[in-house]
Amino acid sequence: MSNNDTSDGVDGGVESAESLEHPCLESGTCPICLLPIEIPVEHHSMVNVCCMKRVCNGCILAAHRRGILDKCAFCRTPHPRDDASAVAMIQRRVDKGDAGAMHFLGETYFLGGLGLAKDVPRAIDLFTRAAELGSPDAHLSLGNAYYTADGVEEDKPRGIHHWQQAAMKGHVLGRHDLGIAEQDKANYELAVQHWMISAKMGCEMSLTGIKEMFIDGHATKAQYFDALKGYQDAAGEAKSPQRKEAKRLGM
Repeated sequence: MSNNDTSDGVDGGVESAESLEHPCLESGTCPICLLPIEIPVEHHSMVNVCCMKRVCNGCILAAHRRGILDKCAFCRTPHPRDDASAVAMIQRRVDKGDAGAMHFLGETYFLGGLGLAKDVPRAIDLFTRAAELGSPDAHLSLGNAYYTADGVEEDKPRGIHHWQQAAMKGHVLGRHDLGIAEQDKANYELAVQHWMISAKMGCEMSLTGIKEMFIDGHATKAQYFDALKGYQDAAGEAKSPQRKEAKRLGM
């Protein structure tokens, strides 16, 4: 594991959810149709290892219908022939300092995919390198690992720090997870603040969390309906005829 993590000594708490800025996350927007991708993005899009661009299922379907079957819908690079070719493509981008590729390769090692043996220490090192280059996804993965002791020694403050970094870079799940951390500490007001933001970014899990808080008396009816309207608005922005058709076809 890399020793370059800079989260040591960082306070895991924040005074308010609004103190963490939350710009739009580029990787949450399809680079072709420029629409936000529905959450969870992994279910509604695919990362192309040639360019590391995440393209929504609607645009993938549209490309297929135009006869683009064996190439990337974004950069038109031919798809890798096999797992080894895919890993080679990713590694070339890692060697050039691509933070997205570092995170993707880290996830592959963390899970043991693309024919690679599971190697958690190597995954954490790749996540750390990617986080140092500013990857919100890498901060999220590090936060998950440290907070839940998934493959590393538990370090909740460090995990929260990484979730904060992800949230400040616009990662909706980093924001949602900060709400979970506050809920775990019975800081219900702050948990609701975080989930209000992530629900309005299209996170259904956050909306459900606020609903449960309302039922338990920790959130107001007004907060729930405000979050519901924001969620519906965000969900509406992520819809398109092509995406609807892709869902109908089971993509």
